[in-house]
Order: sequence, then structure tokens, then C-alpha cells
Amino acid sequence: MDTQKLKDRLGGKLQTGQPKSTTNNDVAVQSAEVSEVSEVTEIITVTSEYPALTNNALEIINENLKNQPLSHGLFDIVKSPSGGTTAFTVPGLAGEEIEKEITGIILDYTMPRAYWDTPDPIEGVPPVCYSRDSIVSHDGKPCSQCVYNDFGTKNGGETQAKACKESVEIFLLRPDNILPLIVRVPVSSKMLFLKYTTRLVSNLTPISGVVTKIALEKATNRTGQPYALYNFEAIKALTQEEATTAKAFGQRFMDILNATYENDTPQEVA
Repeated sequence: MDTQKLKDRLGGKLQTGQPKSTTNNDVAVQSAEVSEVSEVTEIITVTSEYPALTNNALEIINENLKNQPLSHGLFDIVKSPSGGTTAFTVPGLAGEEIEKEITGIILDYTMPRAYWDTPDPIEGVPPVCYSRDSIVSHDGKPCSQCVYNDFGTKNGGETQAKACKESVEIFLLRPDNILPLIVRVPVSSKMLFLKYTTRLVSNLTPISGVVTKIALEKATNRTGQPYALYNFEAIKALTQEEATTAKAFGQRFMDILNATYENDTPQEVA
């Protein structure tokens, strides 16, 4: 997409969001509108290529799951590729598909971390300690004061890595789904993602207000080992109606997910 066009689009959204001078009558009307909106519980559907924004997706989710908890383990997860591979392996109805890039609306994200007391944990074995936000552990201890949060604690100090593994989990809503895909970003690209979110902040743009493209490029670490580096790019600004609905859907969806998160111990972290 033309970068200047995207900037112009975002700039236009900012201009329309600038505050205007108001009279007492305006304030009264605005107060009534706010009161009306606060009473609305339905997510307003819009015309969009995203089915989750044009249908009552949450009702479909509840119907298919028979009101069972929406567990983290039910989601398709795109893991970080190994060996510097620059393509994603994406789960699909017909099996795994190889894609060079993934695009969609980021509804929300979390920054989990986990610690195993063995250098090579077996798949499916829960960690000894974990955190949903990289700030406080599951048992209420501050992550910043944990010895396993120090650089060089992994594998007895063989590397400068931390023993407690960090990542970013992005809930990416794609055009062909009403359930988001979890894209797991390793710690090596965590700062790149946070820089991307900061750029959006500088434009007063919510992360769910744009379509984001996620791609990979090959890089090498200090020891010459290849790995995949994540790149994030805003390729399209949503319409005001789409952005409003995407934000509401994301909040409602995460509320449902977070209701089961406390008893949902992670099995692995990228």
C-alpha cells in the first residue's frame, strides 16, 4: 500500500477526532448520547470484509461451544519458525499452509512468560512458573525481582538469554474467520512489535484501527545462528465504523477469554 496514502488516511481520522467548541445545548445533547451508548450491549454490525464485524460472531461462538469456556488451547497458533525460515506455518481446515505473510486486525495482545526447570522441556509439560503479563507471576510475585529474569541465567550461563522465556501473543482477526489466530512472537522480535504499537500511538491510532501485515526476514545472532525476525506494517486504515466495531468485538472477546485464563495453565511459550 502507498505509505503516503495511509498517512493521509490516518491524518484524516485524527482531524475528525479533534475537539470542537461546544455550547450548553451541545453538552446536553452529548451527555444524552453518552447515556444512550452506555446502555447498548449489542455490537453494531457494519459492512466489512471481516465476518466477525458483520455478524453476531459471539453468539455463533457460544452456540458452537455450547457455552463451554473459551480455552486458550482451542485456538490455532502460529509459532515462530526455526532456523531462520521466512515463512509461517498456518493451521487451516485442510491442514497446515505455508504463508509468506499474515494480515489482519490485531484485536489485542498479551506478553506472557514462563519458566521450566529443565533446558529441554517435553511438549505439553506445564512450566514451573508463568505470567500472563510479564509483570506479576501466577502466584503474585513481581517478575522484575525474579533471578530467572536476569540475562545469562539460561542453561547455566551458556548464553546471555534469560531462563524465563518471554514472548508476545497477538490475537489476529483475519478476513476469513470470526475467531482470531494467535501469532506467537518470540522475545527477539518483542521490541520490534512494541515499537510498532508506539508508532500507532504517535498517530493516536488504536492497534485495532488498522489492518496489520506481519512478515519475516532472516537474521543471525551473535554466534552466527539464523533466526526469523518479525516485521509489522500498517497497510490499511479501517473505516470509523469498522474501527469502532473491531474495538468493541475485541473487548467483548477478550472478556470471554480472560474469564477462563486464570485456570488455563500455558503448556509452552515461544
